[in-house]
Amino acid sequence: MITIQEAKTKSELTDFIKFPFSLYKNNKNWVPPLIADELESFDKTKNPAFEKAEAYFYIAKRNNEIVGRITAIINWSEVNEQQKKKVRFGWFDVIDDIEVTRVLLEKVYELGRKNNLEYVEGPMGFSNLDKVGVLTEGFDEMGTMITWYNNPYYATHFEQLGYVKEKEYIESKFPFSNVKPEFFEKANDLVKRRYQLSPLNFKTTKEVMPHVDKMFDLFNESYASLSSFVAISDTEKEYFKKKYISFINPEYIKFVEDKDHNIVAFSIVMPSFSEAMKKAKGKLFPFGFLHLLLAKKHTKDVIFYLIGVHPDYQNKAVTAIIFKEYYETFKEKGIINCFRTPELADNAASINLWKHFDTVVHKRRCTYRIDL
Repeated sequence: MITIQEAKTKSELTDFIKFPFSLYKNNKNWVPPLIADELESFDKTKNPAFEKAEAYFYIAKRNNEIVGRITAIINWSEVNEQQKKKVRFGWFDVIDDIEVTRVLLEKVYELGRKNNLEYVEGPMGFSNLDKVGVLTEGFDEMGTMITWYNNPYYATHFEQLGYVKEKEYIESKFPFSNVKPEFFEKANDLVKRRYQLSPLNFKTTKEVMPHVDKMFDLFNESYASLSSFVAISDTEKEYFKKKYISFINPEYIKFVEDKDHNIVAFSIVMPSFSEAMKKAKGKLFPFGFLHLLLAKKHTKDVIFYLIGVHPDYQNKAVTAIIFKEYYETFKEKGIINCFRTPELADNAASINLWKHFDTVVHKRRCTYRIDL
């Protein structure tokens, strides 16, 4: 018999977080999260996502053993402002038993029907800066700290239960040796002169901080047209600033300014922490912090996390300036491999940015939907 327990206490939420550690203990491609970081994300008093979202965390048990987990989420900004009558689910993990999946998803349906919502979509987090999508291709590739990894049967379970694919995402990679500067050097010079633009680089995190709020404002503007986008609030800006910026090498954050020092484009690249996270085994102490610090300084793999361009400057080759700056930085750092975070497969403008780099799609993931 399968029983469902709502995880509310710190101990119960820790069990919720630790379930994938046992499920994937023999899988070399699963990258564990930091337990303390997950606990903070689920803390309604600390994570500002809960100002406009509500979430419930459920654990499935059989014979007193955890066999699955799921989070049922409503993003009220999405429901009320965008009129998307949707209940989300995320942080979904399960053994290969479709009955466990069915029972867990029933808790999501209950929340949706209780609030007169019309459909379910997932897996996805509270907001656009959370992880998204179930992996459908690329199971033999190592995960990252900013994506979920899962077994192939997850998608099979959803499809057998009547779900259909809602949004597809692709993840690509390319060796730095593929980058030929002649493709963007000429455009870099031309665009800087024509629009009176200049790059803004950083050497310390302290130098970055005064510009971060403007970056998040531009993030909201540049992504507003995407169908799945929900703007981040001022309190979320402060939260993400404290939580993530210190993780990122300041030289991997690039801005482009106009003559009046307005930011018209930005990009964030993260060092790959995958191997370090595996060594940390979910804990910062005693040695996890050291593994992450060493990765930040020495990893030769990087992940293009975000690129945003002001709507007035889109389709004007402004990214040539960003790529030129990264080329110089990566050459100096001896970067070997470049990865891209999940991008909507129908976001042609974003995908077109990488046409000269001979990228290879190495993972696909999607969200699934079912009507209530």
